[in-house]
Amino acid sequence: MNSGVLSAALAGFGTGMSLIVAIGAQNAFVLRQGARGQAVLAVVAICAASDAVLIALGVAGLGAVVTAWPAALVAVGLAGGAFLICYGVLAARRALRPAAGQSLTAGGAAAGSVRAAVLTCLALTWLNPHVYLDTVLLLGSVAADRGPLRWVFGLGAMLASLAWFAGLGYGARLLGGVLARPGAWRVLDALVAATMLVMGVLLLARTF
Repeated sequence: MNSGVLSAALAGFGTGMSLIVAIGAQNAFVLRQGARGQAVLAVVAICAASDAVLIALGVAGLGAVVTAWPAALVAVGLAGGAFLICYGVLAARRALRPAAGQSLTAGGAAAGSVRAAVLTCLALTWLNPHVYLDTVLLLGSVAADRGPLRWVFGLGAMLASLAWFAGLGYGARLLGGVLARPGAWRVLDALVAATMLVMGVLLLARTF
């Protein structure tokens, strides 16, 4: 691998990681699923595959399409904000009134269905207008500066997404000992609720 290709791949990896690592609704959800051991593979796969599709669209030059449809972004913002607030309320309810077995780790009585986890993950990923602006428009624009190596840059960003979500989802299992303690899940759900509610309110405010 020559230095130009390696440089483009590393730049893509670094840029992609810088956009993904910030604490947000999607990361909070992946962390919770990973800590509970619920549908971790499905959630990580959805997040990484979705990012790969969006990054590919950006590298292909479809960022202009995103900016040309402001009404579509508004609609997505409204739906996404409402969804985040609803999810935040549910998480707050779990924190205030934990279900039986809430302190258990994977396989506990409070385990949710894979279908619910998948649908929630899809909503958190695709109902966030910022994912289109950051991934498609911003990453696409930076990739364009790489010329013929733009797809190498994009591949680096895709690998960053995969590495982050896999590390977050499966690394969360290291919290198993902590989360076995009474009240630990209430703290985690409170943090998730705060993240979701704040993100939802800010998303609606920016949309209006």
